[in-house]
Amino acid sequence: MNSLRWTRQGRHAVAASAVVAVLALAACGGGSSAGGTTGATGQATSGGTVYFAEGAQAAPNYIFPFAALQYFSTTNLNQFQMLMYRPLYWFGKGATPDLNLPLSLANAPKYSDGGKTITVTMKPYKWSNGETVTAQDVVFWMNMMKVEKLNWAGYAAGTIPDDLASVTASGNTVTFTLNTNANSNWYTYNELSQITPMPMAWDISAAGQKSGSEACGTASFQDVTVTSTSSTVTPVSAAAKSCAAVYTYLTGQAKKLSSYATSPLWAVVDGPWKLTHFDTSGNVTMVPNPKYSGPVKPKLAKFVELPFTSDSAEFNALAAGKVDVGYVPPQDISSNATTTGTCGIKPGANNPRLANYNIVAGSTWQINYFPENFNSTGNGGNAGKIFDQLYFRQAFQMLVNQPVYIQHIFKGYGVPTYGPVPVCPQNSFASSELSLGNPYAYNPTKAKALLKANGWTVKPGGTDTCNDASKCGVPAGTPLDLDLQYVSGSVSEDQLMQAEKSSWAQAGIHVNMTTGTFDTVLGNAVPCGSSSSNCSWQMANWGGGWIFAPDYYPSGEDLFQTGAGSNSGSYSDKTMDSLIDATTKGNSSLSQYEVYGAKQLPVIWQPIGLTATEINKKLAGVTPLNPLTNINPETWYFTK
Repeated sequence: MNSLRWTRQGRHAVAASAVVAVLALAACGGGSSAGGTTGATGQATSGGTVYFAEGAQAAPNYIFPFAALQYFSTTNLNQFQMLMYRPLYWFGKGATPDLNLPLSLANAPKYSDGGKTITVTMKPYKWSNGETVTAQDVVFWMNMMKVEKLNWAGYAAGTIPDDLASVTASGNTVTFTLNTNANSNWYTYNELSQITPMPMAWDISAAGQKSGSEACGTASFQDVTVTSTSSTVTPVSAAAKSCAAVYTYLTGQAKKLSSYATSPLWAVVDGPWKLTHFDTSGNVTMVPNPKYSGPVKPKLAKFVELPFTSDSAEFNALAAGKVDVGYVPPQDISSNATTTGTCGIKPGANNPRLANYNIVAGSTWQINYFPENFNSTGNGGNAGKIFDQLYFRQAFQMLVNQPVYIQHIFKGYGVPTYGPVPVCPQNSFASSELSLGNPYAYNPTKAKALLKANGWTVKPGGTDTCNDASKCGVPAGTPLDLDLQYVSGSVSEDQLMQAEKSSWAQAGIHVNMTTGTFDTVLGNAVPCGSSSSNCSWQMANWGGGWIFAPDYYPSGEDLFQTGAGSNSGSYSDKTMDSLIDATTKGNSSLSQYEVYGAKQLPVIWQPIGLTATEINKKLAGVTPLNPLTNINPETWYFTK
């Protein structure tokens, strides 16, 4: 999931039947409860309002959980939608990304028939309108996914729903039957994890219709028939056409931001919170859902999310005591964090202006990168061709000085990214080869030599040009003059981008920088065909790479498999596809995929700036921080 750096942040052995305990994660920070402490002491009180800082220029802008890539962000999913609409399975226990069964809507999945049959039993949850959260509500989501999979950012060809022979609901039980072998760990953590049961109140295609007026919610999965190509899905059956109509209506309503708090559609929730105020600036107010069936009921009277135009504005609000849970931007950190062990981050002394707050840090289950558009028509039609050259990507990566940026821009609150599997928190997936260091460590001399050897006239401080088309892979005379758009509103992001721009210039790679809001940058950086009208974008940095959610097993099918919905740059490599398949359909480890991805550079890897979170000293239950960026304000409470 796309994330934004400096928002509040996103495997341990799974105690679920038939799920092999390979997800061993020695997470930094520890902790296993849903709450934890922030250092707040005193008697717990009921009531009160918590004010939570959104990321700079990263306000929520989409309420429907079935989100396309341009809306697929931690801001929308983890810190907004999931407070109201619970996914089938909740992930994040304490400081680990473990499956959290107590907070899930269903019991642990049971695998049989060699792993091809999966049985999921629902718990007795209720929607806020009094209806039961049923197995058929799960089928509703699956029916929608079957018809609109190309509009679901979590979709990758050959995975859910393509790999399903049937989905059936009987009582409180859903049975998934696969048409292929699958790694059960992967299927729980990356496939079932994508499902959010939908209420029958959403099974409508026009305002004023009675709940369940359409057939998408009540139809069987088998009755929803479609014809598909790699780029189109055409509804065939009446039930499938119904799903298309429902999707069109719901997405249309989801784009009407000003109606979120008053629409009866979005008022039907099964999470601990319900929306009472929302505006187009991103001001959000939620109150407890009195019908919530989960184990932890909210103690707060209100939960309020506040938008900010810049991280400096957020810091000033924090210093003025107007925010209870926020973040201190790197430029306002008084003393650098120090590293403890391989991944631990020990905060430095807090900023003197924040004496009423505790400062907390923790690793996120995340990689950071920005995509290059391999189909880009920019730079005279040559940008995509340049990005397609491995030697160029190698030289480009060698000019990214991760250790320096972590220390001097992120003030020690950061960890590197070397490849497609997180290095931190410490985990069993990161290969020993990559744990030894960066395969493309900072080396300007080597970067320049690599460009020269491949036909470029290198002009440090200027703009390189191709002098030998047979070596460059692009026409002679083509300049290394490229465009990159990055998210605005963050001083540290400005500093990082300007530092990288200067570093690339050492080798004559001229990068034109522009800025946009988080929503704008994310919305522009979508997969495109070479003939698409929107294919001119070249590089895009939305400020935080990818949190592994709702696909928690870092196997890569969402990000780097050919045609994947979140493969922003349209990267395509047959070997990569094969290695990903071996980790999802088979039981291969992630090591080969990880090392190949690190060396092939499907994206440009960047350091992860970790959040220095500030928590009101009178507010308890916020820590340990969830490494997936999920928040659980129902566990938060003020103390006397």
